[in-house]
Amino acid sequence: MIKYLDLKRITARHAHEFHEAALNVIDSGWYLQGEECRLFEMEYASYIGTKFCVACGNGLDALTLILRAYIEMGILSEGDEVIVPANTYIASILAITSNRLTPVFVEPDINTFQIDGDKLGSALTPRTKAIMLVHLYGHCAFTESIENFCKEHSLLVIEDNAQAHGCIYNGTDGIKRRTGSVGNAAGHSFYPGKNLGAMGDGGAITTNDESLANTVRTLANYGSSKKYVFPYKGQNSRLDEIQAAILRVKLRYLDSENSQRRNIAMRYINNISNPLLTLPSKDFCENSVHHIFPILCKERDMLQEYLHNNGIQTLIHYPIPPHKQDCYKEFSTLSLPVTERIHREELSIPLYPLLKSDEVDFIIDCLNNAR
Repeated sequence: MIKYLDLKRITARHAHEFHEAALNVIDSGWYLQGEECRLFEMEYASYIGTKFCVACGNGLDALTLILRAYIEMGILSEGDEVIVPANTYIASILAITSNRLTPVFVEPDINTFQIDGDKLGSALTPRTKAIMLVHLYGHCAFTESIENFCKEHSLLVIEDNAQAHGCIYNGTDGIKRRTGSVGNAAGHSFYPGKNLGAMGDGGAITTNDESLANTVRTLANYGSSKKYVFPYKGQNSRLDEIQAAILRVKLRYLDSENSQRRNIAMRYINNISNPLLTLPSKDFCENSVHHIFPILCKERDMLQEYLHNNGIQTLIHYPIPPHKQDCYKEFSTLSLPVTERIHREELSIPLYPLLKSDEVDFIIDCLNNAR
């Protein structure tokens, strides 16, 4: 079976460095809020291109803490509206609603799977205070038109960068910036399957706003600004030292591994020719870090079964959109046909740096022979 993602194979590649990093932490006797976490925050901020990075427990916490911090700072208020792509993973929505903010769903562009900038105007109300951009599948959702729209309407730009570590935004001014640095703040997930994945849960917030960074750090540490002093009713969301050490190793290889992902994606886009399948555009493939390679197929479930029978594991991202989940029944009557088509037809095929060349060839052949 060709696994969708072979984490054992990926980990083995740098096993010696991981063992050494973990052993150093074990021998240090310091397991939380120590030197490894401090160094990772510094190195990741430098990599992303922001002044500040605050590590936390996971990606959902990262997004939730950003919004909570803006509320504590008086910049957002309960009931404010946050524009969000309708076809995202549920964590994006959970972060909004858990802060008693209101998500406003906007359809994606079917060609990019990212939020459709042309539809933002119709979502705007006097209560709109922010937009949460989700760099879905590893593709940059930020555009010049979205930037101008947000500036015109004084909207916060919060990035959900859980799937796009290392992705580049090529600005029309010729300046390249990484996702995670193009908005006011960004949430990152280091779930093991991510392009930059820990060996357990982990997350981070990046920003150039020192006040936001300080507020997030306090909220994530029980609301404590210093030992036994609690200005906020906070939570416990911290990255442990072993995970920080593992991530420091992986960060050194992220760009080269993203390049390997891109090479595989280009092989897919140049060689899969089955008319029953809708593939991402060539531009999508050239400008993505390919956390996920999505294809659309009207007979998605039959295609998945066919691939499984041929020894190819696939996943669906995601079978049920957020507005159709039982926990969000209040949104169930929304008409979001583009989102619903994507969730009905999307199938994710294997793509990770250590996928072997003959495995890629076999996947291409199977997809071209699917009927």
